[in-house]
Amino acid sequence: MKTVFKLACFALLFSVAFAANAQKVKSPAKVLNAQMSDTDITINYNAPSVRDRDIWGGLVPYDKVWRTGANGATKITIDKDIQIEGQTLAAGTYSIFTIPSKNTWTIIFNSDSEQWGAYDYDKEKDVLRLSVAPVKMDHTTEQMTFVKADDTTIHLVWDNLAIPLNFGPAY
Repeated sequence: MKTVFKLACFALLFSVAFAANAQKVKSPAKVLNAQMSDTDITINYNAPSVRDRDIWGGLVPYDKVWRTGANGATKITIDKDIQIEGQTLAAGTYSIFTIPSKNTWTIIFNSDSEQWGAYDYDKEKDVLRLSVAPVKMDHTTEQMTFVKADDTTIHLVWDNLAIPLNFGPAY
């Protein structure tokens, strides 16, 4: 009887510890809802944290396709055609990939919005590619986030960089 009681107590403690650990999500799901030029924009992503790691050129290698977040590919949904960095993106839902480098980032909008990571990334499904310059910040942002900076700009912010995307009305 004592053995059964000890096993039951052990099982209970194990399940409580497992449940507590499961609640500590390292890259939680996040959503940015913004309106730019009368266009509703929703960005769904998982937000990784720095956690004392070298991010740019380390965890996120330079000159390789990155899923722009953690877990599943980051998704952007726009309800009307819009200009991003002067180029038109049609209304729809896309995955966002990036190719970081030290001086210029390539921002990719891909028609396959249901991908896990960048493992099945297919360049043939790219609908728009943009080049933007990263902006070095004087502080560190622990958790990656998308932020509406003003009426025309959304920033991808993480570690010591901000990656601006400028939006405007479609012509």
